[in-house]
Amino acid sequence: MSKKLLSGLIIFSTIAGIIGGFINWTVSDLPNIKLLEEYAPMESSRVYSSDGKVLAELYLERRTFIPSYTIPDFVRKAFISVEDERFYSHPGVDLIGIMRALWKDIRAGGIVEGGSTITQQLARLLFLQPDKSIKRKIKEAALSIKIEQRYTKDEILGMYLNQAYFGTRAYGIEAASQTYFGKTTRDITLAEAALLASMPKAPSVYSPFKNPEKARDRRTTVLEKMLDQKIITEEQFHQAKLEPLPEAPHFRKYDAPYFIETLRQILEAKYGSGLYTEGYKIYSTVNSVMQQAAEEAVRKGAVMVEKRTKPGIEGALLAVDLRTGQIKAMVGGVDFWKNQFNRATQALRQPGSAFKPFVYITALENGMTSEQIISDTPISFPGARSGQTWRPKNYDGQYHGNVTLKTAMAKSLNVAAIRLAANTGVENIIAMAKKLGIQSTLDPYLPLAIGASDVTLIDMVTAYAAFATGMRTKPQFYEKVLNRDGIVIQETAIEQEKVLSEKAVEEMKILLRAVVEEGTAKKARELKRVLHGKTGTTNDSTDAWFVGFDDRLVVGVWVGRDNHAPIGPRQTGSSAALPIWVEFMKRVPQQILADQNP
Repeated sequence: MSKKLLSGLIIFSTIAGIIGGFINWTVSDLPNIKLLEEYAPMESSRVYSSDGKVLAELYLERRTFIPSYTIPDFVRKAFISVEDERFYSHPGVDLIGIMRALWKDIRAGGIVEGGSTITQQLARLLFLQPDKSIKRKIKEAALSIKIEQRYTKDEILGMYLNQAYFGTRAYGIEAASQTYFGKTTRDITLAEAALLASMPKAPSVYSPFKNPEKARDRRTTVLEKMLDQKIITEEQFHQAKLEPLPEAPHFRKYDAPYFIETLRQILEAKYGSGLYTEGYKIYSTVNSVMQQAAEEAVRKGAVMVEKRTKPGIEGALLAVDLRTGQIKAMVGGVDFWKNQFNRATQALRQPGSAFKPFVYITALENGMTSEQIISDTPISFPGARSGQTWRPKNYDGQYHGNVTLKTAMAKSLNVAAIRLAANTGVENIIAMAKKLGIQSTLDPYLPLAIGASDVTLIDMVTAYAAFATGMRTKPQFYEKVLNRDGIVIQETAIEQEKVLSEKAVEEMKILLRAVVEEGTAKKARELKRVLHGKTGTTNDSTDAWFVGFDDRLVVGVWVGRDNHAPIGPRQTGSSAALPIWVEFMKRVPQQILADQNP
């Protein structure tokens, strides 16, 4: 053998050894593809109403996993035609495609086409960093071959379609179908399938919202490939070309947004970031029909008050199932998308006369009855400063002499309530309010009796539920949580405690029914059923309330302005809050209430 030939062999062997060693070193730390058997992409969690409607999706990446067999055949073929036409014949790496792409790149004098198969793209999406190094390409090819050896083509395609990014925060084909067309993948058209197939290559470039002309051209390219591969007919091709592009994304606005945001915070504290990635199915307590009725009632009520006063009216409504504590409707303001402050749970406002029942229930638990007498005559107390005197008055400035507790409650007599509070003891009233569910700080002074301390609507509704049942029941926001496999991982239970005697409840119902039958809440009589409740109005008509219940629901309504300015002249609980309450109760079909309480 000549020295020249020997030298050439040595050089060749050295280069081959170096290349082989480089390849061996490159693939020595490949990820374990067995992890794909536990494949679980980040998936949106969904919140459902109690009647089965999707209220919201919670996600970091909007994704809903769907099995590949549920994806229509023409949709899968659209992707294969443009991304990897020999998908079903190559072993994970398409040598023909690589050579064709290389030839086009050489002719163009730069990289104009890649040769990655769908399997290679999946390997890159799941295991590798998106760099363009030779090492990454070698790993990608090796991983692809291993994936192909372990999984079927349909399994690989399904994983790819569930993992790919389609732009506009949509990950996976189902989220993309919902985002671009507002429909499930099963229902998209040929043209829509072609548009989706065109996007993973460069989502921002081919976005129909940003670059409609480029998106249309790219969609046509996909359709042409489908036609060339005899996947579609000439007629289908021309029809699909004429179909308009989507003009705006279908971003889901939460239904029941104030409720959903409160629920989100509760669940995030329990499940952490998994709430946005694990595909939980959360079955909430809200009824979609009741929720819509509540939102419409609050909007309508706010408009009516503004017609009598001036703009800037806010309102809140909370409806709770008396038996279970389940929240059936929550409205925290007129428009969540303008202001996310939840006036049903966060706002601390003075309840006015809506607080008086706490005075009366304390007296009733101490042995008084609805027919016992209390004096509604002028009374005075030492003021906050030395030498001052506080002389409380009734709303109309008149006094009524000796009256029964029933009459005093029905007419919402301030002086009688304050006298009763003085006899009962403010500290005892505070203790009772806390026992019934009021969590805010209550000032230990007599003006407390007529609602001078701030409370939240949710606490007031919780306490009024106790007036109806004798039980303090913790408000419930959801019934159960399922994981992505449909397995229940949490179920909530009713949490309640007996806090009132049956006798006191019976007497309290007499008082609160009198408010409706002959007092400040007469408007509620148009509902023509047994109702109980109490209006509330603060000084200068800053806050207006009505909290009441029938035999199924306890519902609270608050109306006011966020800046604590007066609502307007003569705007009371009776005129501003009660009409919203009545409107809501009218809109809630009795059959729904029956279904909620079998």
